[in-house]
Amino acid sequence: MTVTKDDIITLPNEHLREKSAKVYEINDEVLTLVKDMTDAAVDWEASRPHEISAALAAVQIDRLDRVVIVRSDFDDKSNNDFTALINPEIVKYEGTIVEDYEGCLSVKDVYGKVPRHSKIRVKAINLEGQEVRFKANGFLARVIQHEIDHTHGILFVDHIKENTEAFYKLDKDGELKPLNYEQDIKDSSILWD
Repeated sequence: MTVTKDDIITLPNEHLREKSAKVYEINDEVLTLVKDMTDAAVDWEASRPHEISAALAAVQIDRLDRVVIVRSDFDDKSNNDFTALINPEIVKYEGTIVEDYEGCLSVKDVYGKVPRHSKIRVKAINLEGQEVRFKANGFLARVIQHEIDHTHGILFVDHIKENTEAFYKLDKDGELKPLNYEQDIKDSSILWD
């Protein structure tokens, strides 16, 4: 059975607020999970003319495993290659704090200007069961921080909930427009516990 965009859970689903469990073995179940995540991400973006699926965490298809996938090429929507990171963790934050726009497949119709470190060092396990370490900066660093947050039950809106000017929506032309915090965000039972 193919996993689709309809299998992606969204707020207020409480599973998005739970911590994911460490993966101890790269087995067929994990390989199937990565395929399911990729299928869901690709199907989601096929329905969105102005967006890409930059990455996805397993919890977003309702699997509480510490697995994330990251798109290999952010500029080419036709390239559906993703890199899987098992048990990813940030071992060092570097650079400066930069605010930039983020969206999330599990947060419908809300985008935010989120502060993140501009550079990070990451440790994870690849699908061959080997430890990998790498540096990420810019957009890739932002994406990985966003996905690792998911494995800890944290969403991007949690980083900006006190910032009344950080929330946006995407218009029909693919442009981000500010949301009215008092009217659209402040008391949203969808975004907050």
